[in-house]
Amino acid sequence: MSIGIQQIQEALSATTQLTALNATIDNVSIDSRSLQNNAGTLFFALQGQNRDGHTYITELIDKGVANFVVTHVPEKASGRANFFVVDNTLKALQGFAGYYRGLFHFPVIAVTGSNGKTIVKEWLNYLLSPDYNIIRSPKSYNSQVGVPLSVIGINEKHNLGIFEAGISTTGEMKKLEPVIKPDIGILTNIGSAHDEGFNNREEKITEKLKLFTNVKVLILQKNEAIEKHLHHIKTFTWSYNGNADVNVNRRSNILTVVYKDETFSINLPFADDASVENSISCMMVMLHLGYNSQTISERLAGLYPVELRLQVKNGINNCTIIDDSYSADYQSLKIALDFLEQQKTHKKKTIILSDVFQSGFVPDELYNKVAGLLQGNNISKVIGIGETISRQLADFPNFYPFRTTQEFLAQYNPNTFEDETILVKGARSFRFEEIVVLLEEKTHETVLEINLNAVIHNLNFYRSRLKPETRLMVMVKAFGYGSGSYEIAKALSHHKVDYLGVAFADEGIALRNAGVTTPVIVMNPENSAFNAMIAYNIEPEIYSVKELKAFIALAQQKNLSNYPVHIKLDTGMHRLGFEEPQLEELIGLLHNNNFISVQSIFSHLSASDSPQFRDFTLQQIARFEQWSGRLMQQLQINPIRHILNTSGIYNYPEAQFNMVRLGIGLYGVGNDPEELKQLENVGTLKTVILQIKEIEAGESVGYSRRFMAEQKTCIATLPIGYADGIPRAWGNGQGYVMVSGKKAPIAGSICMDMMMVNITNIDCKEGDRVIVFGKQPSVTEIAEALGTIPYEILTGISQRVKRVFYKE
Repeated sequence: MSIGIQQIQEALSATTQLTALNATIDNVSIDSRSLQNNAGTLFFALQGQNRDGHTYITELIDKGVANFVVTHVPEKASGRANFFVVDNTLKALQGFAGYYRGLFHFPVIAVTGSNGKTIVKEWLNYLLSPDYNIIRSPKSYNSQVGVPLSVIGINEKHNLGIFEAGISTTGEMKKLEPVIKPDIGILTNIGSAHDEGFNNREEKITEKLKLFTNVKVLILQKNEAIEKHLHHIKTFTWSYNGNADVNVNRRSNILTVVYKDETFSINLPFADDASVENSISCMMVMLHLGYNSQTISERLAGLYPVELRLQVKNGINNCTIIDDSYSADYQSLKIALDFLEQQKTHKKKTIILSDVFQSGFVPDELYNKVAGLLQGNNISKVIGIGETISRQLADFPNFYPFRTTQEFLAQYNPNTFEDETILVKGARSFRFEEIVVLLEEKTHETVLEINLNAVIHNLNFYRSRLKPETRLMVMVKAFGYGSGSYEIAKALSHHKVDYLGVAFADEGIALRNAGVTTPVIVMNPENSAFNAMIAYNIEPEIYSVKELKAFIALAQQKNLSNYPVHIKLDTGMHRLGFEEPQLEELIGLLHNNNFISVQSIFSHLSASDSPQFRDFTLQQIARFEQWSGRLMQQLQINPIRHILNTSGIYNYPEAQFNMVRLGIGLYGVGNDPEELKQLENVGTLKTVILQIKEIEAGESVGYSRRFMAEQKTCIATLPIGYADGIPRAWGNGQGYVMVSGKKAPIAGSICMDMMMVNITNIDCKEGDRVIVFGKQPSVTEIAEALGTIPYEILTGISQRVKRVFYKE
């Protein structure tokens, strides 16, 4: 991309304030945190309910960014950069992408549907890349923002585009159609995803079809209910029933295809319904493009599972591994490097990178751009694997070349990696998963997968209920409610939360050692930890006169000035905090005390989740208003005030004061059924089947023979038990796990390191994955069955269970 000022103005129909008329831009950004922002960046200051890109403009100017699309020019930025002023910056981003798309005239494929969009896109890229230079949406960039950013990745060398588009409500698709301008459309499965955004399924279908208004052909499974909406759109259909343009007879994973006068077979590497249907969508595109049956059969036989996630794993020698070992193209490299910056736990950043494919650039130009990305992201060490990258980056600082993955593995020395964050990014043909296996910390096969997309979705849900000026503190105590504190804190810091809350000082110190710089409050500080807290710039909660005197004495000894503290009031919880009779003494200690500064005053609601105690909760809020107001008046201070927890945010929005504290809701657990519907599941606990046995009627399973078979029964043993945090009370038929999508009751007592489940009539084998909790059973369901709360289930998962963090 090389776009001049005049072209930008033409694309945006903007009014301008220009300081450099001859400037050109070569990339677009919406993220002020990206290290890829530079003098050639056009920054769109997008505005959301709780975030405004205009806030970061002066900071970006200081970093060298010189071109901005804005709704207004911030006062301190006027005259310091080029500004293109528009009414709506998101609409401008989409309009700019549509203008840019219009500069190119090669065919473009658009994919939409409820499920399978990303899989079909990635498989088409694999199937067609031997013959085309393809630009495609990176990962699952299919939103109102993701689609234009994907299209802006086109360059002059591309000759085929494949973009996916997703919508969650009405009116969105008509904004994406002029951005993609597709020639060929693919409609995948229409299911229940995002049903809540539409009045009915019919409305959702109608909305999705707006993507195909101007296509030359639409590929879909024969469906009269859908086709009645198509009007003048030409279709190319397939069916299992013999009434379509292409008819398919299926026996498990073997397809017999009849098209025109030819019949041919395809042996797919998958047998599940979804994968088969997605494979057929790809076959239809190849037929439309004129591929012969032999080529189609050969290439579809080579399809593979697509890994759509960037995963964060614990590595050897105190390393952190970011696993993106299934693709290596220029667009996805940019995304992976931004993710590396978000999730780094060490100053030292290493990348293991294969040859880069499907960029559209000639090798010299491509690797100049790759080198610029690596340099701009402050990568400490680069291990290049592949003949092209070894040659092209030979002069890059701290570059270590290997011709093949096997050559690297043969020379691999684990001691060369220590205290660093390592991004492993390679094209599928390089088999970098073998490198990941060597680098990741060895633990047993039970893992708790944490969905960072869901974490941010839940964060934004609660943010949407806040006033724009209300600050947000997020609790990451108790090892992030069992999910892992460093990685969650990294994601929260990246999304600009105002405070992080921990229970004890050592949790805060661990965050600082992991590179987290967001302000941290210790909610249960011990006097013995005050020195360490000061050393790591961590702020204490102060809840008693004795504690306050101890901290003031230490601050005086260290000659501190206005060290931030947080005063807790006990308005009815009766756990920690100052009560009303102690306020006068508290005021006396704080008055004219320059060693410390009251950063916030807060209290804790004891029953915000219980409607029957609403009067008591309102009484707590009233006391807090009165007592905190008294402190502010007599001390002449204006600190942050906060009382609402997760349930309080949902049930008492009128009491937001200056800040709220988000806890369990971030992790996908709400106390109100309607609230719960809006949240996404964050943690999925998975294990594997170790062994399968068949027992006869009258035989028993486990300790104390608590399960007795009444008939011939299949039993699977799983490597997870109460030492991993699974309550024993969940055993003996009370609870279940999910095996191959079906409920498998827990048979007998849960052991320390194992449990047994009844898999009779479930199609599975040893080594298959098992879901212990996630969407089903949820931690809420388990907690209700056991008469406890979801907090106890989540925080009870042992740290010996490996955490894997991923981002779609």
